[in-house]
Amino acid sequence: MKVRLRGYDSCMNMPAESTSGELGARPSGNIELKARLVSFEAARQVATALADTQLPDQHQVDTYFHCQDGRLKLREIGGERAELIAYRRANESGPKASNYFVLPVEQPERFKEALATTLGIRSRVEKHREIYLHRNVRIHLDRVTGLGEFLEFEAVLSDEHREAESQQLVRELRQRFTIADCDLLDASYGEMIESA
Repeated sequence: MKVRLRGYDSCMNMPAESTSGELGARPSGNIELKARLVSFEAARQVATALADTQLPDQHQVDTYFHCQDGRLKLREIGGERAELIAYRRANESGPKASNYFVLPVEQPERFKEALATTLGIRSRVEKHREIYLHRNVRIHLDRVTGLGEFLEFEAVLSDEHREAESQQLVRELRQRFTIADCDLLDASYGEMIESA
């Protein structure tokens, strides 16, 4: 049985899909930074000025499930698609490495029911996301129901874009968006909802 793994949808000009029949398939990787926004409009102006491309806005619902290691969530993107995302990322503020698998899901409601029955639901996150692309970085401006407004960088790693270079680019973007230390976040939205 072949399992299709992908870093992100190919229309986003990010890493190409890979197909593997092995359980030991390597995950994709990125460098992430998440911060609370002081001004959504100011961040939008910076993102618009920097962006090579702006993708259509998305309404996303993420359902987080209990798992033994890392994080597991089903993302439903309104009117488009659903995907299962399994990832490992340290809970620390500032730029941090994340390894992940993204798999398309054809029957999200049935799939969610199956995982809820076997693993249990941890939390549910609903958000409106604006997406800007700058080089190999996805810039997300998020309005998260019940939490507030946030900025997220995801620098996608590849043979062309190495970790050290991507770390530096994320640091430069942090300066462009004037993100203060006190605004940096170390947890996922799902964990923030749990502790709210």
